[in-house]
Amino acid sequence: MLYPLLRNVFFALDPEVAHGIGMAGVDLLRATGASCLLASPVPPDPVSLMGLEFPNPVGLAAGLDKNGEHIDALAALGFGFIEVGTVTPRPQPGNPRPRMFRIPERQAIINRMGFNNDGVDRL
Repeated sequence: MLYPLLRNVFFALDPEVAHGIGMAGVDLLRATGASCLLASPVPPDPVSLMGLEFPNPVGLAAGLDKNGEHIDALAALGFGFIEVGTVTPRPQPGNPRPRMFRIPERQAIINRMGFNNDGVDRL
């Protein structure tokens, strides 16, 4: 019920602005202990892979949290692992805007961000 409203609001915004607001919202949910409003508790389903242990097999791929600024908030949503980045040796601004494009009729997005990030030393 809330999703259609939020979707309309977010789709009215520039995609990068919407992403920033969404990530701030995830941080706020964690800070207030309200992450459970966005995600149901995830039952343990441990996975061992290449000598690493993960609490469950559902992970988050790189791209959502480019600079590792939201790791704790994303972990509170129940991900078994979180990959941050893409991180480059030095900071880089990425491609000029606009660089992210929605295609709503195909439920798709085109990402031409260009690996914008604050660099490995900041991470």
